[in-house]
Amino acid sequence: MAEAQGAVADALTQANTPAAITLVTGGVALLIVLAGGTPWRFARNVITIVHEAGHALAAVLVGRRLRSIKLHSDTSGVTVSRGKPEGPGMAFTALAGYVAPSALGLLFASLVGQDFITAVLVLVALLLLGVLIMVRNAYGVFTVVASAVVLGLVALVAPTVVQAPFVYLLTWFLLFGGVRPVVELQIKRHRRQARNSDADQLSRLTAVPAVLWVLVFVVLTVSCLVAGALWLLQPVVV
Repeated sequence: MAEAQGAVADALTQANTPAAITLVTGGVALLIVLAGGTPWRFARNVITIVHEAGHALAAVLVGRRLRSIKLHSDTSGVTVSRGKPEGPGMAFTALAGYVAPSALGLLFASLVGQDFITAVLVLVALLLLGVLIMVRNAYGVFTVVASAVVLGLVALVAPTVVQAPFVYLLTWFLLFGGVRPVVELQIKRHRRQARNSDADQLSRLTAVPAVLWVLVFVVLTVSCLVAGALWLLQPVVV
């Protein structure tokens, strides 16, 4: 009996090593993003929250007046700000959305690589609070509150052995999940279903073709994925 308990304890310890957590959570996140269907549609709400938060933060940084954020059940979203309708500030605001999930995933990967798990949870809480203050529709409030409940359960109720895998999974998901919407964007543009996308707005603001802005999104999101993966995979290769 004692030997069996010792074997179980050893198995749990091995499963909770950084290398095991990295590989398992990375595989799960990649599966969610690639599989699509209901899991992706459900999880994509997280990407939308961060996407709109990226627009909002960029708007504030360039001196625009943030008015509202709306999140919709089809996983789309809208951030409204007031200011000059053209110029570098407006372009930066339009650029920030698709890049935000990947950039946040890269930031989280750098923190996870230094074992700052709690810092990631705090940053997520601050992001959700900031979005909740500006959300102006019922579904948006529901989505943000539901995300906050999950975060609260993990941060305040779940044992420490659950917190690290959760943060790793979230980080991987932001890195992988930040790339897929860019691919979806170009597919919709090719079908003429996204004529007012961020890429098209940037094209009108800068006279640079929208397809080149999509390419910029691809380069930035993939670069964040590669750099973040290198940070996260350190325990595996060391």
